[in-house]
Amino acid sequence: MSAAEPARDPIDLYVKAAERAKTEGVDTAPAALATSDARGRPSVRIILLRGVDRRGFVFYTNYGSRKARELTENSRAALVQHWPTLEEQIRVEGPVELADPQESDAYFAGRPRDSQIGAWASDQSNDLESRALLESRFREIEAKFDGKPVSRPPFWGGFRIVPERMEFWYGRAGRLHERLLYVKTTSGWKTSWLFP
Repeated sequence: MSAAEPARDPIDLYVKAAERAKTEGVDTAPAALATSDARGRPSVRIILLRGVDRRGFVFYTNYGSRKARELTENSRAALVQHWPTLEEQIRVEGPVELADPQESDAYFAGRPRDSQIGAWASDQSNDLESRALLESRFREIEAKFDGKPVSRPPFWGGFRIVPERMEFWYGRAGRLHERLLYVKTTSGWKTSWLFP
């Protein structure tokens, strides 16, 4: 799908695209997130988007993870979602900020209990001596919270990419794809079509 008359706000266009994808049975949570460190060395990984609204795109992680460390050093990021069966791709670029603690608390409270305990047990992205150590830490945390709700670790929470640039790509025959670009300006969103 594309728009002869582009939507005025790319978030509206994104929400409609995600709803359409879900109707077609496409999981819209996975996205590739690109970050870079203070020296500009890039890295990319798959994350799960857990919230999209006018403020931006939210994902959650351990604040000690490689991605979080890189976002602290260089608070800009890019993500892409590719839905091959629909021949659609959406790219987002912009600065990154921490999600509100209340948002992180609410999301964490809704996670499966094993995932909550796992967040406490994992020293994400750091060297792991053995699998047995991770499993032992999991059991210790499990015992600590036995019979009690698992609180959110102070070292775990959300990041939000605040979009400044969004691109919607639609696959077309003969590689005559459609690319619709939105760039944030002081007066709103500027739209343009790009060559494929």
